[in-house]
Amino acid sequence: MTKTSSKPAESRLESDRRPDGKFAPGNRANPKGRIPGSRNKATLAAQAMLDGEVENLTRKAVELALGGDVTALRLCLERILPARKEAALAPIDLPRVEGAADLPQLTTAILDAVAAGRVTPGEGQALAALANAHAKTLEIAELEQRITALEESQGKG
Repeated sequence: MTKTSSKPAESRLESDRRPDGKFAPGNRANPKGRIPGSRNKATLAAQAMLDGEVENLTRKAVELALGGDVTALRLCLERILPARKEAALAPIDLPRVEGAADLPQLTTAILDAVAAGRVTPGEGQALAALANAHAKTLEIAELEQRITALEESQGKG
């Protein structure tokens, strides 16, 4: 007598797995993922504990800061006046760019400023990106002039 399987067809999870039990590439246990906006239980519990106490805690933090507690002072200042994400560069001398021939002088000046420590590498990268954008603008303007000149020469011919 042969045994027949009374198991229903393989479940979706079983069919998406490799023989070693791991999910095959591209298949996940929860394809929808976590619901956007859902919060961790620990976060919800912490918020429930603090409900109604925020005003008292804030007042106490300010009192400690005014009393000379440096950590409380830093906490208060960080919340009131967060760190700037972007600030103006210190003035540096960069050559004026009138055309594409002037761009190598500009990029050399940017590299020199970074090497000398007058600007950070990130600021230098931002300046180089501006120089690149200006180079593209000059290139487009030159191409437009050349196309106009070609159209005029063909129209006269």
